[in-house]
Amino acid sequence: VQLQASGGGLVQPGGSLRLSCAASGNVFGIGTMAWFRQTPGKGRELVASVSRGGSANYADYVQGRFAISRDNAKNTIYLQMNSLKFDDTAVYYCVVWVRAQTSWGQGTLVTVSS
Repeated sequence: VQLQASGGGLVQPGGSLRLSCAASGNVFGIGTMAWFRQTPGKGRELVASVSRGGSANYADYVQGRFAISRDNAKNTIYLQMNSLKFDDTAVYYCVVWVRAQTSWGQGTLVTVSS
């Protein structure tokens, strides 16, 4: 499974960005998809996940600001990020579980700066 993430960039505090991640290859049996993020000196942490049926879960620190969605026909997930804060600066990784195997995307950098 290959994952192609896009949408990262530079944004001011309070601004918005939308990340996309498309899965391709052997995606038969694709299950939950998620976004993780990593900052220097910290491990990767879960941001949000969405099941194939559309059930979403969020980390407490993004609840109410971020929204994850999914297009099963395109094997694509989106992360709408609103009210961005300095602390949201990180490399965001797309992750997918396919038949008990986990695949990670290459990461896309989100920088929140004034």
